[in-house]
Amino acid sequence: MLVKLRYSSYYGSMTLTAKTASDTDRDPPHPDPAEVTLQQILEALVDPVRRGIVAQLAAVEGEHVACGGFGLTVSNSTATHHFRVLREAGLIRQSYAGTSKMNVLRRAEVDQAFPGLLEALLGAERAGA
Repeated sequence: MLVKLRYSSYYGSMTLTAKTASDTDRDPPHPDPAEVTLQQILEALVDPVRRGIVAQLAAVEGEHVACGGFGLTVSNSTATHHFRVLREAGLIRQSYAGTSKMNVLRRAEVDQAFPGLLEALLGAERAGA
């Protein structure tokens, strides 16, 4: 069962969708796509490490990738921060599979809220802009 929670973070207050303990108590909360702002997405993607994570997830389209599967050159605590920023901006969905935290791009949801935004950003990233 999904519940909506009010959550305050670096980006301000937002409503998050979370599963109840009967489903799983380990999956982190995710923002409702209708409440994510363009500003949140752009701020999340200003960092090249986070853009790289999104680009890698876009390349495998819909597949879940473990946090350790990205080959990041940052410390584990910094990587955790980057994943949290992406999750709070509504760009990725995280869930546990055993002991691994898995990540998937929320492309359809982002495209519905901001048509063409991800494609434009990913195209610019591929072009090296």
